[in-house]
Amino acid sequence: MRASELGINDIGTAVDTGPVPPDDRIDALTEAAYRRALEHAEGSVADYIPILAAVDPEGFGICVADVNGGVHEVGDTRLTFSIQSISKAFVYALLCDTVGHEAVFDMVGVNNTGLAFNSVVAIELNDGHPMNPMVNAGAVATTALMPGGSAAEKWDAVRTGLSRFAGRELRVDEEVYRSEAATNHRNRAIAQLLESYGRIQTDPLDAVDVYTKQCALLVDAHDLAVMAATLADGGVNPVTGEKVVSAEVCRDTLAVMAASGLYERSGEWLFEIGLPGKSGVAGGLITVAPGKVGIGAYAPRLDSAGNSVRGQVATAYLSRALGLNIFASDSHFSGRTYE
Repeated sequence: MRASELGINDIGTAVDTGPVPPDDRIDALTEAAYRRALEHAEGSVADYIPILAAVDPEGFGICVADVNGGVHEVGDTRLTFSIQSISKAFVYALLCDTVGHEAVFDMVGVNNTGLAFNSVVAIELNDGHPMNPMVNAGAVATTALMPGGSAAEKWDAVRTGLSRFAGRELRVDEEVYRSEAATNHRNRAIAQLLESYGRIQTDPLDAVDVYTKQCALLVDAHDLAVMAATLADGGVNPVTGEKVVSAEVCRDTLAVMAASGLYERSGEWLFEIGLPGKSGVAGGLITVAPGKVGIGAYAPRLDSAGNSVRGQVATAYLSRALGLNIFASDSHFSGRTYE
């Protein structure tokens, strides 16, 4: 979405390379972001997964978790929904923490495909390489590489790891899982194509099943904010104090999110909002301001690329108003007189 579509042309870009803003300022601006985004009713809920087509399109919550452990939330922040593709970022982080930077770089890749998240053509065009972990091919490959000698062990590693990011035990929405498992023909085809290129060494259908379960994990906007804040705080959950992954892994994960987190709209997102982010087709959206905050949003109306409309609007406002854009700077010579 462009700045004009996001409704932020009237918001000056604050520059703040210092510490986390004061609590009262975050509270006030989170409320303002919510009210502004509430005016947007464009977009449609995901309808290619039957259970997602039945959700209330008016559900909306925005939560900001800071690296000091503070939580600031407005709206339906405790309304649960399936995490969907947002899980890709955290499974990728867990894998990086297990096998290391170079190995994941070689096996999964970091480059944007420029094509839809479930593209088969992208695999063929790149000689069977999944390209990055934020598209379905890369995510299935990432899940297949998780530690464990069986699908059950891999699933336990995924669920346990994402629960540590959230700071509470996450569970699967069985209805969402069954709905997706009955309609994930394309992901099964992608996995088998990857197997034909030697990118998946385990049973490809087992990998898809674990991936389908991880997408069906139930979260809320509060959970997403805490998970994002864990990436913002060098891998330490700021609410529980537990170290989940290393700071180096967070760096790698945020770099991939910045490049590919909003699919083919990732360039627009980075240009307008200037932060690593990841969306999911249930309406979830996470955004990370390194060293400062994680933002979690839920609003199920999506744009044509599958990204939450209200989530983008609210996050764009917070990025500008809180001075979070990682590309924004101001001259340290401001106010100096030159002769």
